[in-house]
This record gives sequence, structure tokens and C-alpha cells, in this order.
Amino acid sequence: MAVSATRRKKREELVREHMDSENRHEFDATIATFERPRYELIGTGEVYDGAQEVERYFEETRRAFPDQRNELLALLHTDDAVVVEAVVRGTHKGPLRNLPPTGREFELPILAIFLFDGDKLICERVYFDQATVLRQLGVARDPLSLTGRLQTLVGHPWTIGRGMVRRVIGR
Repeated sequence: MAVSATRRKKREELVREHMDSENRHEFDATIATFERPRYELIGTGEVYDGAQEVERYFEETRRAFPDQRNELLALLHTDDAVVVEAVVRGTHKGPLRNLPPTGREFELPILAIFLFDGDKLICERVYFDQATVLRQLGVARDPLSLTGRLQTLVGHPWTIGRGMVRRVIGR
């Protein structure tokens, strides 16, 4: 069933307030946009379910990236969701779990699906590539760079060796 223009407008306003309040670091306002707060971070496999867990997520990420912000690029409505393409940016100024601050900036393209039950926001599911962030923070290498290829060779000699043998035999 198609979503009415009124419902689309209401959902879009809620998503925009959600994202804007994240940028303002007014996390009580962000949490208030949910019926029950829930973040699913597909890039890391983490799920934060409930207000306390979501508050912990905000605390951890903003300690590590105090200037973290998002920029909305595109927004699309579906029957049960609002899909957002955005860029998240920040500077690694505090510890992120066991990773000490690097002082480096990151810029991460994301796709966020804001799931709704009627007019109620029930989940933000975020798709992103964790390796992109780690490379930009200087703790991972581009696998196609010379350093990245050498690192792969040293770390996985049997896998690389078998691949080379298959390539030679296959010719």
C-alpha cells in the first residue's frame, strides 16, 4: 500500500530531526525520535538496542570522534522506511575501544535505512565499509597498494601461494 503524502512528510521531518540532532550532539533529542531506540551497524555487526545501549554508542563514538557529523546527500521513501545516503565525517581525537587516537580525519559514505512502523521510527540500520575508516585512520592498508599487497603476502603466504599455483596451472 502506498504511503500517503502526509505520512511521508512526517517521516522525513523525523529523519531530518534525527540526523540534525546527531550533528548538534543533542542525543536525548535523537533518542526521542525513536519509538524504541535501535541502531544496527552492518559494517561492524553491532546492534545497540534500547535507550541505554544507544546512549553508550553515542558516548563511545563521540569520545573517539568529538566532531563527528553527517551530511545528507539523498533521501528516498519506501512503504516501511526512509532510505538515506549520507557522508559521515570526523576526527579521531579520543580512544576507540583499544585504538588510541590517531588525530586523523575520516570521510565515510553510508546508506542508512530508517525503519518505521506507521509513523514510529523503530530502527536505524546503517551500511558502511569499516575498512574505509580504518585505512583513513592509518591502521589498515589499501589492499591494492604495494604495502597492502606485501602485508597480505606476509600475513597469508599459504593462501597467496595456492592462488599463484592455481593461476599458473590454469594457463
